[in-house]
Amino acid sequence: MSSSASHPTLVHAFLHWAQTTPDKVYMTQPSNGQVEEFTWAQCADQVRRVATYLDSLGLPKGSSIGLLGRNSAHWILADLAIWLSGHVTVPLYPTLNGETAEYILEHSECRLLIIGKMDGKADGWRDIAPVIPADMPLIGLPMCPRKDIMQWDDIVARVEPRNDLPLPNPDSLATIVYTSGSTGQPKGVMHSFGTMVSVAGSLRDTYHVTNEERMLSYLPLAHVAERAVLETSSLYFGFSVFFSEGLETFQKDLQRAQPTIFFSVPRLWTKFYLGVNEKLPLEKQKKLFRIPILSGIIKRKIVKQLGLDKCRLAITASAPLPPNIIQWYRDLGLDLLDVYGMTENFGYSHGSRPGEVRVGYVGHCNPGVICRIAANGEVEVKSPGQMMGYYKNPEKTAEDMTEDGYLKTGDRGEVDEQGRLKITGRVKELFKTSKGKYVAPVPIEQKLNRHPKVEVICVTGPSQPQPFALLMLSLDAMAELEDARLDREQLTSDFNDLLKEVNASLEDHERLDYVVVVKDQWTMENGFLTPTMKIKRNIIEDRYLPNADHWVKQRQTVIWE
Repeated sequence: MSSSASHPTLVHAFLHWAQTTPDKVYMTQPSNGQVEEFTWAQCADQVRRVATYLDSLGLPKGSSIGLLGRNSAHWILADLAIWLSGHVTVPLYPTLNGETAEYILEHSECRLLIIGKMDGKADGWRDIAPVIPADMPLIGLPMCPRKDIMQWDDIVARVEPRNDLPLPNPDSLATIVYTSGSTGQPKGVMHSFGTMVSVAGSLRDTYHVTNEERMLSYLPLAHVAERAVLETSSLYFGFSVFFSEGLETFQKDLQRAQPTIFFSVPRLWTKFYLGVNEKLPLEKQKKLFRIPILSGIIKRKIVKQLGLDKCRLAITASAPLPPNIIQWYRDLGLDLLDVYGMTENFGYSHGSRPGEVRVGYVGHCNPGVICRIAANGEVEVKSPGQMMGYYKNPEKTAEDMTEDGYLKTGDRGEVDEQGRLKITGRVKELFKTSKGKYVAPVPIEQKLNRHPKVEVICVTGPSQPQPFALLMLSLDAMAELEDARLDREQLTSDFNDLLKEVNASLEDHERLDYVVVVKDQWTMENGFLTPTMKIKRNIIEDRYLPNADHWVKQRQTVIWE
C-alpha cells in the first residue's frame, strides 16, 4: 500500500484484507486455557452478519452504540460491525465507576450497548451493571457476564449477511471517545474515519510497518492509544493481533505473540525492569555485562524471557521513563521509542525516530503535524488526526482550539535544535507554596524516579512552606516488607540519600521538605490513576494534602504513612 488514500477508512482496509488474504489469521484469542484463531475471512463474515442485524433494527443512521468490555477479538469485530451498519462507536472503559458510565451512556445518547469481556474482578462490572438503563437494547459478546440478552454468536448463526451495506465516508463521524480526564466529567471527543486512518502514514513512513508484524493487545482498547497503535494499524496494514487473557497469563500470552511491535506504558516497562532486577540484581548484571562473550548471551536471554526477542519496535508513551531505565533497555538492545499524542488528535502528534532518540524527549513531529510553543510555554499542535470537536460542547471546543486551528494541549514543553519535543509538565500543574513561589512537579518527579522499589511518585504541596513527595512502593516491594525480605530501615536510609541527592539539584523554593511512603496502592480501579497509568493529581491531593500539616510537625525527612 502506498498511501492512506488506498484505504479511505478502516472498514475499507478490513474488507481489503478479507478479500486478498482470507485464510491468514488476523486475531488470536485465549480464553479459559483454550486458544481460538480468527482468519480475515471469518472476521469479515461475522462482521457482515452482525452489521446486517444492526441495520435491521431501524436505528437512525449515525446512532451512538456503546461498546463496553475488556480487550478481546470481538471488541474489534463489534467496532467494525457498528461502522459497517452506519453507526457511531462509543467505547466505555471497563474500569469506569457506575456514575461515569451512566453519564457517558446518557450524554452520548446511546441507542444500544454491546457488552463484552467483563467479570467484576478485573473491571468495574459490578458498579456499571446497575446503571445500565432497563430499556436499553443489549448485545452480549463472547465472555459477556450476561447470558439473558441477545448474543453475538446467536446473531452470527441465524442472520444471513448482506453484501450491499454502504461503506462509510472518510469525513463522517466514526467514534466518540470520552477522555478519562483528571478533573470533572469526561469530554466526548469526536473522530471521523479520516482522522483515525491518519496515524497510518507515520507508521508506514517512519517505522516501516508491514503486514508481517505481530502485536499483543492488553492496554485498554477504549483509549485512543491502543486504538491507534494496535487496532487502526493492524486493520490498515493487515498484520496479526494476539490478546492477553489477564495478568496471570500475561507472560504466557506475550510468549505466544512474539510481538515485533510492543507498545506499553512506563509503569509496565518499569515492572519488567524491577522483575529482572529481582532475579538478577543490578550489581551482578554490571559484572556479567563486562564479560565480552557472556554479556551478549545473558542480554539475549533476558530479552527472550521478557518475550521481546522478536521485537523490532519498542514503544513507550503517556509519561516519562527515568533515564536509567531507558538506558538499561538500550543496553539490552531495545531502543525504547517515546511517542506523544492526545485523545483530541487520536494520538497522532510526535514520535521518536530510530537512531534519533534523545532521552527525555518525545521526538519529532509526525508527518503532516505542525507544532509550536505558545508564549506561556504551552505546546500547540495542528495534526491530521485532529478531532471534529467535543460532542455537544462547542464552547469547550472553541476554548481548546486557537483561532488558527491549533489544539491547545495543556502540556508545557520545549523543542531542541533538531526539532525534538520535550514535555516539561502540565500548564495547570504548577502550584504555589505558602511562600508565593511556583513549583513544577513533573521535573522533580522524574529526578526522584530512580529507586527500584518505587513505582509511582507525586510531588505536591500547594500552600505548604515547601513541596513534598508521595512515594508508592511496588506491590513486590510491599510484599517483601511484609515477610521481612526487605529491610524498612535500609529503605528509609535509601530514601534519605535520594532526597538529599535530588534536593542538591533543585532551587531553594523547589527543595522537598520530606517524602511520604504511602500505604495504599494507586490504581485505575480506585480512581488514582487514569487508564494510561497517569496519576490523577487532584484525586491524590484530595486524599493526602489534609495530612500535610501533621507531617510537617513530625520533622522527619522520610515518613511512613
